[in-house]
Amino acid sequence: MILNVSGRTDIVAFYTKWFMKRLEEGYVDVRNPFNKHLISRIFFEDVDAFLFCTKNPIPIIPYLAKIDKPIIFQITLTSYKKNIEPNVPDKKEVIEAIKRISNIIGVDNLYIRYDPILVNEEYSIEYHKRAFAKLTEVLDGYVKHFIVSFIDDYKNVRKNMRYLKCRELDENDYREIGVSFSSSARSHNMTVQTCFEDENLVEYGFIKGECLSREMAYNLTGKEYPRWRARKEGKCECVQMVDIGDYNSCRHFCKYCYANYDETRVNENYIEHDDNSSLLIGVVGDGDIIKRRQK
Repeated sequence: MILNVSGRTDIVAFYTKWFMKRLEEGYVDVRNPFNKHLISRIFFEDVDAFLFCTKNPIPIIPYLAKIDKPIIFQITLTSYKKNIEPNVPDKKEVIEAIKRISNIIGVDNLYIRYDPILVNEEYSIEYHKRAFAKLTEVLDGYVKHFIVSFIDDYKNVRKNMRYLKCRELDENDYREIGVSFSSSARSHNMTVQTCFEDENLVEYGFIKGECLSREMAYNLTGKEYPRWRARKEGKCECVQMVDIGDYNSCRHFCKYCYANYDETRVNENYIEHDDNSSLLIGVVGDGDIIKRRQK
């Protein structure tokens, strides 16, 4: 299996010590988000590779040499300020961390997510075009792949609309973004793509691709994996992965986040976290049922 660390929360940013402790112990437990008493136990001997998804890769860099499995990083790097991403570190520090990781794991195993794009009076189309062009310039030689997405109508987005104040994009907006982003990426020998977006921007120079394709997974592990089919309407073509995170546990508090929708609960979960627990949040209880997961 491929382990996603994590789409539900930023384990790398806030829980790296816990993750490395789990590696030492040889297994990790994951609560089913729909059945709190059902726990999947994953032994790392059954894991073929790790996908690390994060906005702050800095905490895990000292430990990368200890991870003896293939690694892919997807690092979200946007141009937003503290009014949108309150607790994300200074982007200059993140950029330097990206360069270090590229030198460690190789440029082909590192993707940067400019994700999500939201447009309002402060963050205009022109703002995003300039910001993306700057990123391709400063990351030239360290990054080859960018993934772009657009803001979705999540519960947290609706709740935070007074901060976001974003407007819907029209066809001209998509064209401007597509043409400009494609040109910026191409000028630095990079590719840019969307993943599972209604507007894939291929007609403007984006490539068609997935966040984690079957080809990439095979090149990384030498194994074939089925595609993921469980996302909303339509078909996501990424390979199936197992997520070990918990919702409402990321303390970046980004206003557009899909995985956080209750900041009070986030703080409560953070207090309940124990680096020595097999679970990310809380501990295994007497009424819990543990089943080994192997795929």
